[in-house]
Amino acid sequence: MKVLQSVLNKIGYGPIVVDGVFGNKTLTEVKNFQRNYRLVPDGIVGQKTWQVLEKFLLGYAQYTIKSGDTLSGIARRFNTTVPFIEAANPGLIPTGLRVAQRIIVPYGIDVVLEDVGYTYEVLDYNVRGLKARYPFIGVEVPGKSVLGRNLYALKIGVGPNKVFYNAAHHSLEWITSPLLMKWLENFAEGYVMNSNIRGYNIRDLYNKATIYIMPMVNPDGIELVINGLRPTNPNYANLIRWNNGSMDFSRTWQANNKGVDLNHNYNAGWEEYQQVQRELGITGPAPSKYSGPSPESEPESKTVADFTRRINPRLVLAYHSQGEVIYWNFMNMATEEARRIGEMFEGVSGYILEETYGTSSYTGYKDWFIKEYRRPGYTIEVGKGENPLPISEFPEIYNDNEELLLLASVV
Repeated sequence: MKVLQSVLNKIGYGPIVVDGVFGNKTLTEVKNFQRNYRLVPDGIVGQKTWQVLEKFLLGYAQYTIKSGDTLSGIARRFNTTVPFIEAANPGLIPTGLRVAQRIIVPYGIDVVLEDVGYTYEVLDYNVRGLKARYPFIGVEVPGKSVLGRNLYALKIGVGPNKVFYNAAHHSLEWITSPLLMKWLENFAEGYVMNSNIRGYNIRDLYNKATIYIMPMVNPDGIELVINGLRPTNPNYANLIRWNNGSMDFSRTWQANNKGVDLNHNYNAGWEEYQQVQRELGITGPAPSKYSGPSPESEPESKTVADFTRRINPRLVLAYHSQGEVIYWNFMNMATEEARRIGEMFEGVSGYILEETYGTSSYTGYKDWFIKEYRRPGYTIEVGKGENPLPISEFPEIYNDNEELLLLASVV
């Protein structure tokens, strides 16, 4: 329901409060939408209505060239621009349009949703939409979650400086997923328009760096947090038990669908953390802090580690929430270069550069990367408050991190 309301707002029907309630205002705007698209104005979002709405959720239409069409005319009709049409259709010759030729036409709206709970379903739509609008974005699925959801890895840029950004190891921290997706969308748009963002020329960055993004490491856990536990979940009874008998996962659950904390499932200070677990009384699957039976025992963390080994990045960022801090060291293995870069990140974000302490000092992704590669690796804790941070915090979080993400690609 919130996705419906968000899309209607995006295309000019509203404003509707994105609250998930199908109230009178939502009903009225659904009917207005149906009338404008020659659908039965019954206010019911059935298959035919959703098929039309879904195009706007994806952010593009498939169009068949007619006699007399020009790209500028098509652009006006779809409220977009010629450069975006050309970007979506590599090799298209504006003066050689053929009748019955099929092209992709991006709508003049952004794709990534910034005002809803960012579930795997929303991510999947956004990945497909961005790939269609910007074919130069690489998309692959290097692994799947416990429940078989795609662990998407996106790539942009062709330069020698390889960096890797990932988000949402922890399910309560899902707000980091739209952060990376929105940044990717803005980067792609900047590339098409040959524009600058925060003083960085995007085409210059595109040619200097290859940026890999895994926007949602823990899609199963995010599903539990945002949409709750469903009876069809194969671990239904176990999950309730692991969640201390509660059906409410929205405030406590950081783990994957097997009760393993993915950011404690890497081989970095593994033995030290086993002692910490025992002191905490954690002996098995739990909402958080259970490291699992062995390093990389979980398909999600193993996918991230294997992907890292394959691309061999110079620098990594792991996005979490909250605290507005940047963690940069692990057992004094980080280099002076890593400290220097961290101080630059501190300067552009306003976040504080710190070292980890307590339970967060071991078995995390950035810890493993620093230990294995002795290269700069950072955990970025966005926002302030109690997880899950409300989506209303998104604009400020994005503003704080946009330049940091740009800088990290070429520093």
